[in-house]
Amino acid sequence: MALFTSDRERRLWLWCLVVLVAIFSTLWLAGTIAQWLDRWVIDNSFFACWLLLMIAIVASGLKSKPGHVEMWVILGTTAVYGMLFFRMVITPAERTHLFEYGLVGVFVYHALKERKKNDGRVPLPALMAILITALLGTIDESIQALIPNRIFDPIDIAFNAIAGLMSVLASMAIGWAQQKRSKSISRLNESKPNSKR
Repeated sequence: MALFTSDRERRLWLWCLVVLVAIFSTLWLAGTIAQWLDRWVIDNSFFACWLLLMIAIVASGLKSKPGHVEMWVILGTTAVYGMLFFRMVITPAERTHLFEYGLVGVFVYHALKERKKNDGRVPLPALMAILITALLGTIDESIQALIPNRIFDPIDIAFNAIAGLMSVLASMAIGWAQQKRSKSISRLNESKPNSKR
């Protein structure tokens, strides 16, 4: 039996693994890296990360050129993430949780959705993606409890789970808007009289 149901699913899991390797490989270096970088670099790297997350969420939910409804959903999602990233008074470390586990959530959700589409054995891909993302975030924090100069923080676990929840909901909303427009276009095409009479 194949491990993956399609090439797309394999690529999604691979991207998820890449993000997780990046997250876990910096556990020992995060504090040192933050001390080396000045504030301007940190703030601008967060903007780049926010932009990358927005691209990942939007690209994962769209299958064709977006219409008006999709654009409003995309703008709303961007506004919510923008407020969280740039207006909330949270530390740079907490901002990284929103980015890191947002990406993990998107990749896990779409990998599970792809598996469900191909073999149908994945119940509730969105809920499973949120739970898997929260579990991975908990593992991340648990490892930190074992590393000198790092602390186990339940608030960070909550940030990880919230990041997964937000990214999955945003992807679902964009996909829903896209699906709704596709159905409307199909109904419109079906209702047109046949011109070949």
